[in-house]
Amino acid sequence: MIKTELERVLPGDIEKRSFEIITEELGDRVLDPENELVIKRVIHTTADFDYADSLIFSEHAVELAKAAIKEGVRFITDTNMGKSGVNRAALRKCGCTVDCFMADEDVAEAAKRLGTTRACASMEKAADLGGDCIFAVGNAPTALVRLYELIKEGRLKPKLVIGVPVGFVNVVQSKEMILSLPDTPFIVARGRKGGSNVAAAICNALLYQCI
Repeated sequence: MIKTELERVLPGDIEKRSFEIITEELGDRVLDPENELVIKRVIHTTADFDYADSLIFSEHAVELAKAAIKEGVRFITDTNMGKSGVNRAALRKCGCTVDCFMADEDVAEAAKRLGTTRACASMEKAADLGGDCIFAVGNAPTALVRLYELIKEGRLKPKLVIGVPVGFVNVVQSKEMILSLPDTPFIVARGRKGGSNVAAAICNALLYQCI
């Protein structure tokens, strides 16, 4: 039944009330306590309860990511929209940074020279920088495929891969490639659903647990 009566909620309590509704609508569904806050944050962002089933976590991915965040990890996104969605205050409090190289001139030149996508070239740039990174891919399956290749080549050892691109062409396949990695922590939205907003939501859910 569609609700027509407005709830009287103070602006500062809207998010709290939203999470109460999510918990109510999950009903008897029991989520893994380690992953629960990430799942609920994604549902909060999308209003899509399918993520309770489609989000796949490697063993202790959340705890490993939190440990990396507490050491001051660098987040790498595949879109500036994803980068913009990561909470700046939370990043500062955790001593972390976020970067997106998609609009960089050298990335555009590399993509043109190699006949590949900017998303691929941006992952190459991130790999060349070295250091500890969490990759959050919410748009480009080609970025996820290149990440997989870089990991298999031994050029990259991410602290976490967030694989949630949305769409139809090679989206499912790219996610399954990440799911096949035995020694890489990952959070993957299996299937076609995802997006830069989902990638940012997962980053924020991890950051908020470290403040």
